[in-house]
Amino acid sequence: MHFNILTIFPEMFPGTLDKGVVGRALDKKIWSYNTINIRDFAINNYGSVDDEQFGGGAGMVMRPDVLGNAIDSVKKPGKIIFFSPRGKQLNQQLVHEFAKHDTITMICGRYEGIDQRILDVYDIEEISIGDYVLSGGELAAQVFIDTAVRLLDNVLGGGLETTQNESFEIGGLEWPLYTRPSVWRGQSVPEVLLSGHHGNIERWRKQQSDELTKKRRPDLIKEK
Repeated sequence: MHFNILTIFPEMFPGTLDKGVVGRALDKKIWSYNTINIRDFAINNYGSVDDEQFGGGAGMVMRPDVLGNAIDSVKKPGKIIFFSPRGKQLNQQLVHEFAKHDTITMICGRYEGIDQRILDVYDIEEISIGDYVLSGGELAAQVFIDTAVRLLDNVLGGGLETTQNESFEIGGLEWPLYTRPSVWRGQSVPEVLLSGHHGNIERWRKQQSDELTKKRRPDLIKEK
């Protein structure tokens, strides 16, 4: 899987993506990326990539001529996405869909946003990683890449079961997890987990998952 990243801060990559399982997958060439510096396509010697809004208003907007040339420089853009608070909310189901693409091009906006004509001409899908506003799309891009790469074959230890038993994959939130020691600071691991009875363990986990989901994310229950 390959990612093209359009940004005015290419030095922010790979960032956190060269650590842990995703970093090891990068070393193994299971996935790859390249950055395109939008400033390389600036309209003047000052590296300007933005301008004032038509109609007035606070905040600058990334110019379509600059950003369009940056996009055109990518020979195989594949699926193109732009990170925006008004975009479709990223969830695990959507990540699975994106992970099927061989190539994804991501636009990391800055300032107030990008010219609408870029979104229209290139048929770009807007994606939001949450109901909050970031100062730029670079962190969102790193989150997006991490979520997609960990679904690829040979990235996580434990095979397919590792991802299938996680929150959202199971239709709700994951159950409480425990490991050694069995008693810590007077707190004991639930006896059922020490019983070796797999049927009882599965029922306990299902019950715990249902209770946590109902309490913390009832919206997930409605979607089931």
